Amino acid sequence: MSDLLRAPAEIKYAEELEWLESIDDNPKPFSWRLSPKMVRLFILGSERSDGLDREISQKWYGDRSFVERSIVTLASDRGLLLIGDPGTGKSWLAELLSAAICRNSTMVVQGTAGTTEDHIKYSWNVSMVIAKGQSRESMIPSPIMTAMEAGAIGRFEELTRSTSDVQDALISILSEKYISVPELDSDSIVFAKPGFSIIATANSRDRGVNDLSSALKRRFNFVRIPVVTNKKSEVEIVRFRTEELLRRHQIDLDVPPTLLDVLLQSFADLRASAAAAGSDDEKLESALSTAEQIGVLEDAVLHSNFFGETTLTARTLASSLVGSLARREPEDLAILNKYLHGVVEPRSKEEGGSWPEFLEGGRDAIATLS
Repeated sequence: MSDLLRAPAEIKYAEELEWLESIDDNPKPFSWRLSPKMVRLFILGSERSDGLDREISQKWYGDRSFVERSIVTLASDRGLLLIGDPGTGKSWLAELLSAAICRNSTMVVQGTAGTTEDHIKYSWNVSMVIAKGQSRESMIPSPIMTAMEAGAIGRFEELTRSTSDVQDALISILSEKYISVPELDSDSIVFAKPGFSIIATANSRDRGVNDLSSALKRRFNFVRIPVVTNKKSEVEIVRFRTEELLRRHQIDLDVPPTLLDVLLQSFADLRASAAAAGSDDEKLESALSTAEQIGVLEDAVLHSNFFGETTLTARTLASSLVGSLARREPEDLAILNKYLHGVVEPRSKEEGGSWPEFLEGGRDAIATLS
């Protein structure tokens, strides 16, 4: 695993999955590797009341009911659509579900304006077709077709970014559970095996890009993943990702808990400001999600590590926050400057701590970018 830039969940947590499967005596739907109870436990982590001989780490942070509804949906004949703002953990939840259910989370189609029906059905190996003609051997199955034949989970990322033609092609797969290959004279239908399902994700901010038809919506159960606003949950997520980052990069760097508080409070302040804004011009372009908090912290940690600091400083954190969130110039820089002047400056005078250094670092970063 050490030679992979990013190992999929089924490789990263292979030992945990194997152990859970070895002790799992609960009923399993179709060809599932784990029972629904064990899938939930793998994702949300174990508790003392579970009575296990070892601890299972929590990997996704959110309401328990979202995970349970997702699992129940995948045990039915309907697709699962995870929808929410960017950075709310939709793709990570989809990956964990796939890893736990079928031990393969890599059968993925990425929805874009350039995604075609071939990407969700099949295409052809041109050289083999020229040499031997069209046959099952010369056909290149899509990740979705591969999942159908294996009775596994196929994933479709950013569904609303794909065109209506592609979405319409998905309707027949979800409804009929087969793909017809009219180019073949025999063996021309690929049927889905029990256990096949699709997990799709969609950003709620993409509404209006390529809206889903009512026919396609009926084939999915919707699970809406909200932005994490509970401070305790957000702290757990950021701490979990930070520890993972330090292990992956083999970084020995002290991240003071007080700076995590500064980061979380800054995002809470900026979200409140965005909620009170009268127009989009008064809001940062960033969604201010938990994932973006983690990105700011990752940038600050790596900067500190590579340039000789042994402890993360408030100045470096502020510089990373400004650099990560200032995507439009001069609009975003003006919003961040207003935040530093109107919120951080009074707080630094009243509370002290890391805030004065955070204020100074933010001002310097804005001056550099202006």
